[in-house]
Amino acid sequence: MITVASLVILLPFLAAVTGLLGSRFPRRPHSVTPPETGEGGTLGADAPKADAPRSDAFKVNTDTAANHRAAWIAVVPTAVSAALAIWLAYATWAATGGGGAEPSAPVGPGGQGAIDGVTAAFTVIETGSVPISVGLMVDGLAASIAVLVAVVALAVQIYSVGYMRGDRRYPSYSSFISLFTSAMLLVVYAADLMVLYVGWEIMGLCSYLLVGHWWEDRANSRAAIKAFLVTRIGDVGFLFGIFVLGTAAGSFRIADVIAEVPEMSSGTLIAATMLLLAGVAGKSAQVPLHVWLPDAMAGPTPISALIHAATMVAAGIFVVARLYPAFLGARPTLDVLAVLAAIGMLGAALAALAQDDLKRVLAYSTISQLAYMAGALAAGSRSAAIFHLITHGAFKALLFLCAGAVIHAVGSNLMSTMGGLRRGLPVTFAAMTIGFAALMGLPPASGFFSKDEVLVAIERSLSSGPLTSAAALLLYGCALATVAVTGAYATRAWLRTFFGQRAPQSQSQSQPQPASGAPHAVHTAAHTAVHEAPATMRWPILVLAVPALLLGFARVGDVHWDAAALSLAVALLGAGAVYAVWRSDPLADPARLLGPFRAPCEQAFHIDSVYTGLFVRPVLLLASLVVRADGRVVDGAVRGSGRATLGLAGLVRLVQNGNAQLYITGLLAGVLLIAAGAVIFR
Repeated sequence: MITVASLVILLPFLAAVTGLLGSRFPRRPHSVTPPETGEGGTLGADAPKADAPRSDAFKVNTDTAANHRAAWIAVVPTAVSAALAIWLAYATWAATGGGGAEPSAPVGPGGQGAIDGVTAAFTVIETGSVPISVGLMVDGLAASIAVLVAVVALAVQIYSVGYMRGDRRYPSYSSFISLFTSAMLLVVYAADLMVLYVGWEIMGLCSYLLVGHWWEDRANSRAAIKAFLVTRIGDVGFLFGIFVLGTAAGSFRIADVIAEVPEMSSGTLIAATMLLLAGVAGKSAQVPLHVWLPDAMAGPTPISALIHAATMVAAGIFVVARLYPAFLGARPTLDVLAVLAAIGMLGAALAALAQDDLKRVLAYSTISQLAYMAGALAAGSRSAAIFHLITHGAFKALLFLCAGAVIHAVGSNLMSTMGGLRRGLPVTFAAMTIGFAALMGLPPASGFFSKDEVLVAIERSLSSGPLTSAAALLLYGCALATVAVTGAYATRAWLRTFFGQRAPQSQSQSQPQPASGAPHAVHTAAHTAVHEAPATMRWPILVLAVPALLLGFARVGDVHWDAAALSLAVALLGAGAVYAVWRSDPLADPARLLGPFRAPCEQAFHIDSVYTGLFVRPVLLLASLVVRADGRVVDGAVRGSGRATLGLAGLVRLVQNGNAQLYITGLLAGVLLIAAGAVIFR
């Protein structure tokens, strides 16, 4: 099993190295691919996307042969890796008798979160204190998440062949996706916390490179920098949390750390988990470090699908699940996690309800759904959180890829430029309907089953569980309210995209860039009929629609029908309210039902502005002071010493100018002075 797990990780890594170093060789003359009408819609697959910088729209110096090689180099190893991950998951499931990997015993060795799988160390690095064991671990948790990562990554790679066709930097783009995939798989299979941290940081680098793929647009580069810096803030705490756990356990091996949890003091566990929670909040975009995720929509839409569904944001939830005994031993940390999840799930859902950019609706939806998973973990149910993580990965990847198909056809991210697309995009309409149904928790879509388990776990925490009564009550109230708001914003996005009448568009229009750096640039052709995306984009959508619809039936026997009925009724209530408002005026935005709260919701409650005032401007001011001090004091001292040396050298040069007459005159003057002094002072 360990050998297979190694291959699952290494294949995408080798694809990344090969793609970066070898896809452009042998070089051929660049081919020019002009814009054309293709099967993808108004503009062909070679046309610029709505989330691409307009300045480079038709700078086509594309090495087509290199792009073809890069596509094969990226897709084939990822496909083999996905197949091996599926086989490994089946083998793990068979080895455990099909009983799953979610024990329910109390915390401790063999309890909930304990390791029951295969572990192997390739080498041990002696550090002088706590050694680092370079090894991998395969258990039910790792195997199931690895399948999600590999399958979604494969879908994104195939989808990108059509979506990024004609992009002159496609070889590096596909290579970075492969590296991203390999890093996440390393996090999933890691047997040592330091090995896990290596994959954790590589993902941060890849997110920066991919979000800023179209770096010519300043808004895109700013979004990439913001994502990098915000997640790095959390990673500082995450690294120190690893140090605390490793020092307390005497080992960084995850199995050893979990085995030593019962022997650790509550103070150690609280300190370690609070520090880890900072990294989790950064990677999984939870309050208060969630602000980078909506701006990450600056990247190509397939990257949004990868980040939101299977990598990066899933890593934080996975780490909490992996180290769950440590969190169960730190009850105050779970209370903090519950409060942050409650605020995040409802606040992000309200923000999604007011957005006009389709991708930002899905971005805030991701923050909200990840908060559901965090809430389930805080309430004491790892199994519910992981189940929702897997179903969410399927339907959120589906939604983003469908959004990319819509953007590809319409040439705009904005729902105000859409409408009535169900006739021109029947496949995308059907698939996105499944995705929205899963997001809302409507049967028989997968989200209905997983969200039911999350709500049941949160409800049970009211009477028993690790949370205090106040935290549990807040979490449950926000969870139910979020169900209604989720139904509202999903229905609004569905109606505005596929129903009603498409708004008139000018030949070229744009929306001013917001301060957050999110890409809202719009490029539209003439107002003509739209068509489905190319086959390379359609097939991943069709494949992902299957698990998004049917995955929940794997746990159909665990449905709590009373809680499910309540959740369904609340979701339909939110959806019905939006439908009633939309029906009264199909051309108006149903978000008007928010009334005076629409503006703050649209600006995500001005959190970015608050952070700018509290942190960004003071840091920029301090930086400007440092620059002035460096220029005037440090550099001034250096330049002043240089000027003083030059002045002194000028004086010395007067007596060392090579004039013999001056030398003789000086000599005689000196002799006369000496003689005069001898006579006078004799």
